[in-house]
Amino acid sequence: MDEGLVRIVGPTEKPRAYADPRGGEAYHVNGSGRRSIGFPVTKGDRRGFLTAGHRGTVGSSITGHDRTAQGTFQGSSFPGDDHAWIATNGDRTATPHVKGAAGVDVTVGGSTRAPVGSSVRRSGSTTGRHRGTIEQHDTCVTYSEGTVRGATRTTVCAEPGDSGGAYVSGDQAQGVTSGGSGNRTTGGTTYHRPVDEILSAYGLTLVTG
Repeated sequence: MDEGLVRIVGPTEKPRAYADPRGGEAYHVNGSGRRSIGFPVTKGDRRGFLTAGHRGTVGSSITGHDRTAQGTFQGSSFPGDDHAWIATNGDRTATPHVKGAAGVDVTVGGSTRAPVGSSVRRSGSTTGRHRGTIEQHDTCVTYSEGTVRGATRTTVCAEPGDSGGAYVSGDQAQGVTSGGSGNRTTGGTTYHRPVDEILSAYGLTLVTG
């Protein structure tokens, strides 16, 4: 064979880890405390996600559930509000997904607020996916650090580490977990910050499918 006719062609694909943010997955602040992702968002050509504001300050770095570098807090407010947004690194894609039951993701279709009495599901990194009912909109909840206003109260259970996780009603994004009382065994009351208010506060766009 004429070696001048032989050409070696390398692979053209660019493999990467499956670590794109999904609502309900874990992330870690400054390499330690575990929290939960709310909803992926964009701001111009920047990508990121919503979460709670009570465990991260602007400039705090985060790692993903796989412990690789994931992004940095761009905005955070607590108390009064309890919300934040994190810009992810350039190798992460903002997807319209929230972790669901039995490994089936929920594809977010919008952010229409569900009325009182509606069923709502919460996805968090500690307790996974749980269902409850919306009891009240535009209420207040007081923690030891201060009062959060404009929250929505639900009957969904939650535990530490679920903070920041996603609430959906059907395929509509509702809010990110703030706090509450109880646990997955006894049930409880939890509060979330409405998605549309967070999007407006930071000039963000919700990623939908």
